[in-house]
Amino acid sequence: MGWVQYADLGHAQMADAVDGYRNWFRPAVFRATFFFGFWLVLYGVKSPDFIVGVFAAIGAAWASLRLLSPGHWRLDPVALSKLFLRFAIQSIVAGIDVARRALDPRMPLRPGFVNYPVRFPPGPTRNTFATLTSLLPGTVPAGYQNGQIVYHCLDINQPVVSQLAAEEAALTQALGND
Repeated sequence: MGWVQYADLGHAQMADAVDGYRNWFRPAVFRATFFFGFWLVLYGVKSPDFIVGVFAAIGAAWASLRLLSPGHWRLDPVALSKLFLRFAIQSIVAGIDVARRALDPRMPLRPGFVNYPVRFPPGPTRNTFATLTSLLPGTVPAGYQNGQIVYHCLDINQPVVSQLAAEEAALTQALGND
């Protein structure tokens, strides 16, 4: 009877190992392929560099798996595309707005700080949110205080908190967390 229990335990451990391998293998191949494609875009296909690119892609995939384990996000491609378009447009608008405020002496500047109670827990998602919101016109994340992100704003009379809430909702939808 005792031997059967150990045999079952070995089978269960083996099943866990196979499941772990399945959960790890696809993201590893996807990331290595992505990094290798990026390498090819940067350096092209040259025989000696090709081998270096393979090893660089494997190393980058390994590092990315260590830093951001697979299965963290369930990406929604449509929402992600909308978020990317929104990000591109806002970066252009932000650049124009900041340049206009800096070069036009009639533009009022009311600099200050705004705290935003972000719902994302500390980690990669919150960092992604802070990166995306750094391109809102006239705002930049300046730190953390009491679980909130502190933003430096060129004009605190602007609707900064509502803009941040809209960005948070868009990122939540793109990551499939709604």
